[in-house]
Amino acid sequence: MKRSRRQLLTRMSQRIGKPAGAAIAGSVLLSACGQSDPDVLVYQSPEDCSNANPEQAEQCQAAYQQALAESADTAPKYNRQHDCEADFGGGNCVPYQYQGNNWFMPAMAGFMFGRMLDRDRYIHHPVYTSYNPYSPYYGHWTTAGGYRMGKASYGKRMPVSREALQPKPKVTRTISRGGFGSSAQAKSSWSSSKKSSSRSRGWGG
Repeated sequence: MKRSRRQLLTRMSQRIGKPAGAAIAGSVLLSACGQSDPDVLVYQSPEDCSNANPEQAEQCQAAYQQALAESADTAPKYNRQHDCEADFGGGNCVPYQYQGNNWFMPAMAGFMFGRMLDRDRYIHHPVYTSYNPYSPYYGHWTTAGGYRMGKASYGKRMPVSREALQPKPKVTRTISRGGFGSSAQAKSSWSSSKKSSSRSRGWGG
């Protein structure tokens, strides 16, 4: 009787132990996959990045050039310079030509630099800020997708959501004055005040 009971308990522990072990392994795997948001630093120039990270000078230069190219494609576009400067501050917008259209876009204020926790690649996205104290995003870093980060400060480490690091579509239409504000506060995509925004589609469709 005692032997049968021991055998039964052994079989039960084996059956229970396997799922428990799998659950533990699964939780370790999820942790290893890097569920936490990566940290980035924002630099104004590749020289600033290289001075702070001399062993990664080549990566700093590459990240800066990639951020510039991404900014030209994905930054919000305005029909009028006045509308762009109302959102981003006087003297903080640059001309942009697209298929015969003369538009305006905010100048890139800096670029993210960091390393993905689960991938052997560097983060290189542009960031923007407003120099208009009456703007709702004055003094904050904002990504090309309209995601607000922390206060605008160079060389300061800060977390950024993985969603904010997703590739953005090329912007092929303009937004109106103030169209960026509501989307940035909601951490969604660039939007027009006359059209609804889409978190996953962005403003390039």
